[in-house]
Amino acid sequence: MSAIKNSYGVEANFDGLVGPSHHYAGLSDGNIASKSNAQSIANPKAAALQGLMKMKALADRGFAQGVLPPHLRPNTSVLRSIGFTGSDAEVIAKAWKQAPEIASRCFSASAMWTANAATVSPAPDTQDGKTHFTPANLTRMFHRSFESRFTARVLKQIFADERYFAHHDPLPAGHYFGDEGAANHTRLAPSHSEKGVEFFVYGEQAFNETRVKPTRYPARQSLEASYAIARLHGLDFDKTVFAQQNPDVIDQGVFHNDVIAVGTTNCLFHHEQAFYQSAEVIAELKAKMNSDDFSVVEVPTSQVSVQDAVSTYLFNTQLLDVSQGGKPSFMLVAPTECEENAAVSAYLKELEQSSSAPIDEVVFFDLRESMKNGGGPACLRLRVQLQQAELNGLGARVLIDDSLYEDLCDWVNTHYRDRLAYEDLTDPQLIDELKAAAIALEQVLGMSGLYELN
Repeated sequence: MSAIKNSYGVEANFDGLVGPSHHYAGLSDGNIASKSNAQSIANPKAAALQGLMKMKALADRGFAQGVLPPHLRPNTSVLRSIGFTGSDAEVIAKAWKQAPEIASRCFSASAMWTANAATVSPAPDTQDGKTHFTPANLTRMFHRSFESRFTARVLKQIFADERYFAHHDPLPAGHYFGDEGAANHTRLAPSHSEKGVEFFVYGEQAFNETRVKPTRYPARQSLEASYAIARLHGLDFDKTVFAQQNPDVIDQGVFHNDVIAVGTTNCLFHHEQAFYQSAEVIAELKAKMNSDDFSVVEVPTSQVSVQDAVSTYLFNTQLLDVSQGGKPSFMLVAPTECEENAAVSAYLKELEQSSSAPIDEVVFFDLRESMKNGGGPACLRLRVQLQQAELNGLGARVLIDDSLYEDLCDWVNTHYRDRLAYEDLTDPQLIDELKAAAIALEQVLGMSGLYELN
């Protein structure tokens, strides 16, 4: 089946390939699933294969589906920058002995959640008619703060044609410009090829201490960062909305907007407690969308609590436009945890049968290895709206088809362990295994020199 299109535009989902160092260290403050599963035994092989299965299933349904490579771990360059010396094995051994809490973070495979990789503004929305990328600085979490350099390298290799793509540096470090990428950004539009409304959701106004903000967990996205990206990308502020995330839900474990809301083209699906001053936010979105086809599906607390939304990741789902012209129609890609929760399952069945809501189908995927570490289907993907010429000109072998899927599954089965405990990270052999996996993956994806290996 050919890629599902809306006019001549395509929304491509680029999923992060789970890395071979995937483990449960509980590093993410405010992420309840991550914290509650800390120190349990992970299965990196199963995690990667689960993600690949979802990618292949969506590609088979006709969606443009890409893959982004995992970052090389451990990140010995970070350890060297803070004074550890010697060979890679010596650096790691010293770090585990002197600073195990830092060593653990340098093994983190959290870059698999590519919703945090960058913010993307497609060509129809920008002044210069190019698709713009800004890698997220992720400054709130140390284990993610060093991802942006490699993320930029990956994006520049894949989206290399300067006729179509513009790349920006990450924003300045520090919480004042804390940027978590597309996890706090949604694009709404009549179609993927038409000018849309870019919707930025922030947790705090960093330079204004008097503004309302969460008190228990950190607000990871600042208003200042959202404004900066909109300026860098050359967006029309008459078609841009900046909204504050409800601080009360951040304190309940909604660490990103994509844990409480998701949208695409003519549909926004969100919990009623998602936004601060929600009525004003929705009114502004409707005014700037200015479309009779724009639908807002609000889930009431009386049917799904914030706690159930967080534990099942009801909103960390993929909302995919399957309209193909005519009446708007959407498919929701959800984790199996949604099917297993009585309240959420009942709501989704009601949603599918509703004549007033445009979400007509819900499909479920087993992504338990990712879910246990605090990331669902939407965390795993970076959406990039592309015109056909852009899609045809990607600079690497990253679009999923039968051949690439088989090659990646073979790669995972060859190089991944099926059991990785926290203490296994101190195994010197693991470092060699991770390097060998990286070398092999460069060949599979046609991205020679990607990892800058010695």
